Amino acid sequence: MSFDALLALFQQRIPAHPWAQIASYLLVLVLIAVVAQWLFGHVMSRIAHRLLTVWGKAPWSKALTRYRAYRRFGYAVGFAVITVGIGEVPHMGRYALAIERLAHAGLWICFFLMLGGVLSAWQDVYASSREAQTRSIKGYIQVGRLGLGLVCSVLVLSILINRSPLWMLSGLGALSAVLLLVFKDTLLSLVASTQLTSNDMLRIGDWIEMPQCNADGYVKDIALHTVKVQNWDNTVTTVPTYKLFSESYRNYRQMFESGARRIKRTLRLDAGSVRFLEDREVQALMRFRLLHDYLEEKQAEVDEANRLLTAAGNDPVNRRRLTNVGTFRAYGIAYLKAHPEIHHDLLLNVRMMEPDSQGIPVEIYCFTALTAWMDYERIQGDVFDHLLAILPELGLRLYQAPSGADLSGVRISPVLAAAQVAAAQATVHHAPAHGAAAGNHPI
Repeated sequence: MSFDALLALFQQRIPAHPWAQIASYLLVLVLIAVVAQWLFGHVMSRIAHRLLTVWGKAPWSKALTRYRAYRRFGYAVGFAVITVGIGEVPHMGRYALAIERLAHAGLWICFFLMLGGVLSAWQDVYASSREAQTRSIKGYIQVGRLGLGLVCSVLVLSILINRSPLWMLSGLGALSAVLLLVFKDTLLSLVASTQLTSNDMLRIGDWIEMPQCNADGYVKDIALHTVKVQNWDNTVTTVPTYKLFSESYRNYRQMFESGARRIKRTLRLDAGSVRFLEDREVQALMRFRLLHDYLEEKQAEVDEANRLLTAAGNDPVNRRRLTNVGTFRAYGIAYLKAHPEIHHDLLLNVRMMEPDSQGIPVEIYCFTALTAWMDYERIQGDVFDHLLAILPELGLRLYQAPSGADLSGVRISPVLAAAQVAAAQATVHHAPAHGAAAGNHPI
């Protein structure tokens, strides 16, 4: 039996009253829409799940189910049935046109929601891949969903008011200035997100430092409008994406990729402990394995220079001699070169900087072979523990500002104390005269 014959049979069976005919037709139309929605929403999801599993795309199937893409497609089919069939319901008049427009609008809404679910599923599948560790597509997905929302809004409005979408777009052109103002942050974030990703300026997992935004930690998420940074105290700082493009920040990724992390720290030596080394001290320091070759070479150089002085070399003032601070610098360089966890292919140096009121700064500059924070701090601590402990062997002292314990044993002589009291009394005695003079001064 053909469809026309079934329709004719149905028309013969329905009551003659208009309201009964409307109710009967609407009931049948809704039943057909529900059945179509179930077939395309549930049955199709099972078929697609099996096909994707066979093709090795099981994560896609789970993601599409999670974001209800199949179900929304089924809803779209149901609205399509109502859109096509509402015109066959008798006695509807102008109500049929209104229902048709609403169903048509619902069809497009469900269709675009399904496309949005597909984009979200793509993002989830991509997030579980290796490429997601270096490049994030979340910003592009959000731009795509925003574009789908705009297109859907234009289509739905054009359907509801029975106008062409081109007419709607021409109206939007007149409001371009307002739209630019409303979507200013979105446009800035879109440009910034595109530049950050395409130029590989920022990745998920990068350690960045941005003091102006109180951000210092690992990048956890890169979205269209914001970048989330998990700080070292486990707080999260949200930074606008366009700020990471327009303002400067420090990225430590290159440090981790190079496999070397810099140590740059200063030891301040007491200037009063710097002196020349005696010959017996040089001989005693020969037992240091790291200093043996250096001392032999330098001692031969010094002896040769002193031999050329002839008679003037008899005066110690004219003779060349080794210093304990120079020997300490040589020991520091030899120690760093012999350390197994210091990167030997990169620059290392122990240099003396300009003396000041806080002693003589000696800077240790090198790179560790491990970049993890715990390993870095351990290596740095080992290096400075050793260098601090070796200072007394060379007759050097670390500079330290006097504290309460250092001054507790200091005694002031009675004569000095009496002089200080007399000076204080003299200051008090002359204070009124100064005050009067100051009072007569014009303001």
